[in-house]
Amino acid sequence: MLNIFKPTWMVEAIYQITPEQLREHNIKAVLTDLDNTLIAWNNPNGTEELIAWIQVMKEVDIPIIILSNNSDERVKRVAELLGVRYVPRAMKPLSKGFNEAAEGLKLPKEQILMVGDQIMTDIWGANIAGIRNVLVKPILNSDAWNTRINRFFELHIMNYLIKKDPDMRWRTSIHDKDRVK
Repeated sequence: MLNIFKPTWMVEAIYQITPEQLREHNIKAVLTDLDNTLIAWNNPNGTEELIAWIQVMKEVDIPIIILSNNSDERVKRVAELLGVRYVPRAMKPLSKGFNEAAEGLKLPKEQILMVGDQIMTDIWGANIAGIRNVLVKPILNSDAWNTRINRFFELHIMNYLIKKDPDMRWRTSIHDKDRVK
């Protein structure tokens, strides 16, 4: 019943996803949540590690698109700083933003990966849209007030999913051996 919330993979941080891992799964583009996935929700400038990761992806022609429920102004500022495309007001978990990003990429959804820190928006939405996904640990242990509500429900969903499938655990890559079954 709650399998719609189950991530394809669980990786500790987005920076652990490499071009080689993406190629192994025929993934040609990455959609990523913004707050607490790419950047700390209260630090819009990102880190050197983030900038280096994005640069590696650019060097191998793997486009990154920020898919965020935030306003255009908020997402645009970070996207321009990082030199990536973005879809603001994505309305996750609805498919609207996922579909818009896929159309812009001109790729089938099977070749796209969504990375995010929230089950209730990022993972659920990607599953609804038919896009493989990675749940990452939030960069910070604190959230904006509106995210705290989702975290309450996510805790119960995760506990249920882990109880049903003990193989659901944090890993360091998206290799097949690390896939959540």
